[in-house]
Amino acid sequence: RAISYRHEKNFDHFIVLASVTIQKMLDPESAGVMFTLNPVTGATNEIYIEGSWGVGETIVQGKVDPDSFIVQKPELNISSRNINNKKLMTIRGATQGKFSIADRASATEIDVPLDIQNKPSIDDNTVKLLSDYAVKIEKHYNKPMDIEWVLEKNSHQIFIVQARPETVHSKPQNNNEIILKGIGASSGVSFGPVNVILDIKNTTSFINKQVLVTQMTTPDWTPIMKRASAIITQSGGATAHAAIVSRELGIPCIVGAKDATNILKTGQEVTVDGSTGCIYDGKVEIQNKSEIQSSSFESESWPITATQIYMNLGSPDLIDKYKVLPFDGIGLMRLEFLIADKISKHPLKIIEDNESDKFVNELFNGINKVASTIFPRPLVVRFSDFKSNEYRKLEGGEKYEPHEENPMIGWRGISRYISSDYQPAFRLECKAIKKLRDAGMSNVWVMLPFARTIPEVKETLKIMQEEGLERSDDFKVWLMAETPSLVIQADDFAKLCDGFSIGSNDLTQLMLGVDRDSELLHSLGYFNERDPAVLKAIKSLIRAAHDNDITISICGQAPSLYPDFAALLVKEGIDSISANPDSVIRTRRSVAGAERKELLRLRQNSNSE
Repeated sequence: RAISYRHEKNFDHFIVLASVTIQKMLDPESAGVMFTLNPVTGATNEIYIEGSWGVGETIVQGKVDPDSFIVQKPELNISSRNINNKKLMTIRGATQGKFSIADRASATEIDVPLDIQNKPSIDDNTVKLLSDYAVKIEKHYNKPMDIEWVLEKNSHQIFIVQARPETVHSKPQNNNEIILKGIGASSGVSFGPVNVILDIKNTTSFINKQVLVTQMTTPDWTPIMKRASAIITQSGGATAHAAIVSRELGIPCIVGAKDATNILKTGQEVTVDGSTGCIYDGKVEIQNKSEIQSSSFESESWPITATQIYMNLGSPDLIDKYKVLPFDGIGLMRLEFLIADKISKHPLKIIEDNESDKFVNELFNGINKVASTIFPRPLVVRFSDFKSNEYRKLEGGEKYEPHEENPMIGWRGISRYISSDYQPAFRLECKAIKKLRDAGMSNVWVMLPFARTIPEVKETLKIMQEEGLERSDDFKVWLMAETPSLVIQADDFAKLCDGFSIGSNDLTQLMLGVDRDSELLHSLGYFNERDPAVLKAIKSLIRAAHDNDITISICGQAPSLYPDFAALLVKEGIDSISANPDSVIRTRRSVAGAERKELLRLRQNSNSE
């Protein structure tokens, strides 16, 4: 290999000196790999560690599902643990307690003892020590690194046996300065001039394809967000409004970029890398890995999955861009986008101004554009789920909205629809759906958000029925499964609908008691969709749905970001997964792999019986 390399690089064979490396042969208790960035998302603020029993080749060769850990920099808090069933391990023989070259060749695979198959291959202290090493190694080489490690059996010492540059997400060296870093919230790369806007009232100066920089966004910012080439917010986490909307719009986004509104200046030209969270001074040539940039989708052959792969859609205007993606339907289309973008006036103000027909027609036109484009594939439209603080920012909203201390768990979702104060506006949404159905759009279904109680769902269905919308074989009504009350009473809720759709963001915050907008709790690793409590709730929902002969879906980032999460959903039998446009392909491939593994597992279990 060395001779070939010298020949390829035109190095003189007689000038290049050779060296001999002497390295201790280790007896591993466990071993694995780690990356100083997240190899799935490219997030540079995360360390990703995998480990299993015995020699590391078992992991490298893909013969075992290793334990995995995600650690947040710089605090080195463990934000995710995934402990797998590790049935196989590789060991090397020993002669009088010492290893030899011959022993290396005689490495053998054995079954992992039953009592440790489901135990962590490394404890939390070892994870943190490995993370500390990872940070130091990355600092030494000044680039993201791919590292192999061994935990020696007798000494319990950690040995770093290899460190090389990470090659998938790492960017080529350039002379441009990284002027700011935040959390990469929506993948993609964009270049343009900055426009710092602190107040939504001052957006008249914004020009198409500028980089929008602001403190944070709310739904009334959606029209200007659609015009931006990239979005940078000073606060917020991966589930903030800017992050969610940017992913659905397919716009690069960085959130939590501290002091961004002061450091970045209007007119300054920057390159925004939404994958790594880096903001560069000037124009930087960075490969755009966004999967929706490809123009060859229609000629591609995508894996067929038993699990339906749906797509989340924000603005209806984007359906022409995304229609070539391999999705089986739209699993989540929020009416908030249409209300904020096309109407921008509070629905009750619309009624007061005698513009109800305009409201209904705008909703009809936006939904119809999508429904007709993807027909006969289903389009699941979620009725509006603005919070009171978001509604208040619409034109005329101050008159109709209360001031709530915590609107995230306040007057939202179904509780609005049955309220005498808001019910007239909800009926307008129903009229728009009825108009679509009457126009032949039989693929349009609806979803009710933030269901808390059985009586409120029954009352909402009654209102819908009065507006001509009644469940049938071709008109499905889904419930967003986001509250602990729905998890606990899933059997009762299931009798009132045709399907559940798990809203993993809200379910996580309510199961764990974590404000999803809290940057502090995010940084401490508390917001974790793969927490055992959340996973137990998801498993329970899937079982309840199938016990009651209704379907169940999930709309969120986790299945596309974490293959083990997708594998769990497949194993439990989820019917569909709805992903953002930038991760539809990744999700389909991940689910296809998980289904193959599950079939193999079932076949092996069948053969052993």
